[in-house]
Amino acid sequence: MSEAAVMPEAEQRAVGKFLRRMLPILVLMLLVNQMDRTNVGFVQDELRADVGVSATAYGLGAGLFFIGYALFEVPSNMLLERFGARVWLTRIMITWGLVIVAMCFIHNVTMFYALRFLLGVAEAGFFPGVLLYFTQWLPDSSRGRASAIFLGGSATAYIVTGPITGALLEMHGVGGFAGWRWMFALEGVFSIVVGFVAGFFLVSRIEDARWLSAEEKEALSAAVARDEEARSRAPKVSRLKLILHPQVALLTGVFFAMALTGYAITFWLPSLVDDIGGLSPFQVGLLTAVPWICAVIAMYTVSHFTDKAPDRRPYLAIALVLSAVGTFLATLGSPWFGLAALTLAAVGGKCAATLYWPMAQSGLDLKIAAPGLAVVNSIGNLGGFVSPTLFGYLKDTTGSTNGGLYTLSAASLLAVIGVVYVRNTRGGTDALPRTAPQAAAERPVAS
Repeated sequence: MSEAAVMPEAEQRAVGKFLRRMLPILVLMLLVNQMDRTNVGFVQDELRADVGVSATAYGLGAGLFFIGYALFEVPSNMLLERFGARVWLTRIMITWGLVIVAMCFIHNVTMFYALRFLLGVAEAGFFPGVLLYFTQWLPDSSRGRASAIFLGGSATAYIVTGPITGALLEMHGVGGFAGWRWMFALEGVFSIVVGFVAGFFLVSRIEDARWLSAEEKEALSAAVARDEEARSRAPKVSRLKLILHPQVALLTGVFFAMALTGYAITFWLPSLVDDIGGLSPFQVGLLTAVPWICAVIAMYTVSHFTDKAPDRRPYLAIALVLSAVGTFLATLGSPWFGLAALTLAAVGGKCAATLYWPMAQSGLDLKIAAPGLAVVNSIGNLGGFVSPTLFGYLKDTTGSTNGGLYTLSAASLLAVIGVVYVRNTRGGTDALPRTAPQAAAERPVAS
């Protein structure tokens, strides 16, 4: 029986109105979010020339974002519950926009470190905050659809970030300012503007929505309350026990390896494309979009063909092998060949993310699935700190990023071994909404 057939008409109307009114602004916020956290990848050479940021310092600064994010993610979500999504999500976006604007005034390495860390602090909780917002507004049966639409914003961000950032870098010399300073200033101001606009559109509570009738409010509130009651009966498991749980630890290791590759490509792809030579900043931006366009197409294609697969582990293993092959091949040949190789790695990585989260759900017992996946996501995303930091150190000490690429290949192959040992406890039937964890997985390969 279809969802529409069992959902009361008033509840259907209310869900439809939420999707039409709230999701567009949330998707725009996510797109800007992903662009602001990764735009530093396009100005590595400029920061070295103008500020003295070495490759090691760049890698560490890029990674410090994830330390700030990890430390403040849980407190941020607690404050969202206290103040409501309208106030807190707007606050998050405006403050991260202010930090981005401040980055146009960077004049030394210490300031670069501090602002990257503060950007993580400011942005902390945005992606999981939106997912929490969905639980406050939508019944479980409708959250998968909302999360899938929201996920589209993350995928789109990888494609548009390069061209937009490249175009802004073309403003070099306007008003006597460097192009990278214009980029940070304008992208930061845009984030602030979007944050203020969001404050006019977002509604924290169902009962405050003027665009819902009394009947729709009552039906939607009742549906959400029923799901909250069901979730409250789930047993509580300590975070330490979850970390030490064999399946959670195994899944965390696999996701950590995936995050290493994803963030390495995100932060170092612009530098590799720039090595081709003779390209304007806008052309570099356009070329950096190519791997992500291919990856997004592959991601949705693979998702379509494996959606009903009883066991996704073989497909995930293949995707991880593709990622390993791509990063290894990137050490060979010309920069053009390297771009093609990293396109293969990006395709493998994106497809792996699509396959990983449904498999992760099937690999955990229902009683620990939700908190277990949260632990996997939060710890695994620390690959965003390790990867750029390692690449920067290796580039300064060896003059090449090949050592880092070899490490990524090895990590992906080790992840394949981990996938083999993940249990498939539920026979491939996903008891949790599939697309919500998928969305969480894209933070920032983001949120």
